[in-house]
Amino acid sequence: MTPMTSQPGRVHAFADDALGDLDAVGLVEALHAGRVSIPEVVEAAIARAERVDPQLNAIAYRCFDHARVEARAPRDGYFAGVPTFFKDNVDVADLPTGHGADAFTPRPVRATGDFGRMFLATGLVPLGKTTLSEYGFSPTAEHPRLGAVRSPWDPRRTAGASSAGSAALVAAGAVPLAHGNDGGGSIRIPAAVNGLVGLKPSRERLPLDKLYRQMPVKIIADGVLTRSVRDTAAFLREAERVYRALALPPIGDVTRPGRTRLRIAVTTQGSRHHATPEVAELTAKTAGLLEELGHRVEHTDPPLPSWFEQDFLLYWALMAMVVVRTGRREHGPSWDRTRLDSLSLGLDRHARRNLHRVPGAIRRLRRIRQELASYFAAYDVVLTPTLATETPLVGHLDPGLEFEELMERILTWVAYTPLANATGQPAISLPLATTRAGLPQGMMFTADTGREATLLKLAYELEEAHPFARIQDA
Repeated sequence: MTPMTSQPGRVHAFADDALGDLDAVGLVEALHAGRVSIPEVVEAAIARAERVDPQLNAIAYRCFDHARVEARAPRDGYFAGVPTFFKDNVDVADLPTGHGADAFTPRPVRATGDFGRMFLATGLVPLGKTTLSEYGFSPTAEHPRLGAVRSPWDPRRTAGASSAGSAALVAAGAVPLAHGNDGGGSIRIPAAVNGLVGLKPSRERLPLDKLYRQMPVKIIADGVLTRSVRDTAAFLREAERVYRALALPPIGDVTRPGRTRLRIAVTTQGSRHHATPEVAELTAKTAGLLEELGHRVEHTDPPLPSWFEQDFLLYWALMAMVVVRTGRREHGPSWDRTRLDSLSLGLDRHARRNLHRVPGAIRRLRRIRQELASYFAAYDVVLTPTLATETPLVGHLDPGLEFEELMERILTWVAYTPLANATGQPAISLPLATTRAGLPQGMMFTADTGREATLLKLAYELEEAHPFARIQDA
């Protein structure tokens, strides 16, 4: 079967089947009403995934038969029977964890990790694992041998990363939501590119697998990619019922826009890179919508310290160095570092050449939230574009490019997303803008630590005032 399209270039699988055009909450309602059955829903999702994946290259591993078995006796939970995918960098029992690489032969793991157990406790039915950039280091998934993950809005373009496969499958209608995690924008970047809602929660809002808990600066947070605000809100509500982050205020059950008018800062400037004219114009339109809704909007200078970009890059490179230097111990004798892509190896070199700077970089990253305390005390929310430029074509961020040129291109594109990873604050990308080329362009909203509810209430209001573009209508 060929993927369905609504106009040339678009790839989606929305159809008159058990999934229809329902989001996850709508699917739960349909299941409870008896309009569809769990086996029908799971079978429809499998068919859709198989239909679009040849063009999107989004699936790393399939466990379709296991999902069919589970559909006949699903686990309990609000999302019981709702099909989904895991990103292929968390452990799920009986599935391999490949981390988007082919530098080793992954084996099925024995036990599900801490995040995976919480995720499954909500009742979701996994169909497999999705493709990411190698170890999540690149904001696009363009592996030299495994291929590129492509946007269903325009397969000539990247689907973003690192949660690329999850975003592509949700946007194309294969499943209503899928897992992602975010260490520098890896939920928000593919959300912005694929016309989705992508919320990076506060640091330690959700459980982390052991590997990520051991990091000296915990920049990674898990979450989901969805097509609606209510799906993201429902997932966080159900996650909180399984795992309560005692150090943070509860999110609760957020189901509607808030009434409080907010103090919102707006900037399109990064520490060194700024938005293109088109992206700046789209951000200004979003700011105008906020003013029409009665919020107090103020255009400000960026809060980023001058040292932030290079310190974050060095920390990012340090993670690559750990992968390169410990690969054989972690993955066994099949490990072959020569099969790592050029970006991973270039980051490793960058870290080794700058090891003397690492302690200072870690110290500054750890205290950045305190340095920005007065800025975030002055505003309830900060609006920036999620990404500084329009979605690039596949190849623009090819990991085989010369390292310095590639890093300049990457840092130009992702000028805004890494800050919330360093501070630990929640940030959400919403599909509020469309470029002249007809592609989604995400707008990002950041709040202070623990204020996910503020972001969700604002997101509901914006979704209601400016309904998100749908790929099946484009």
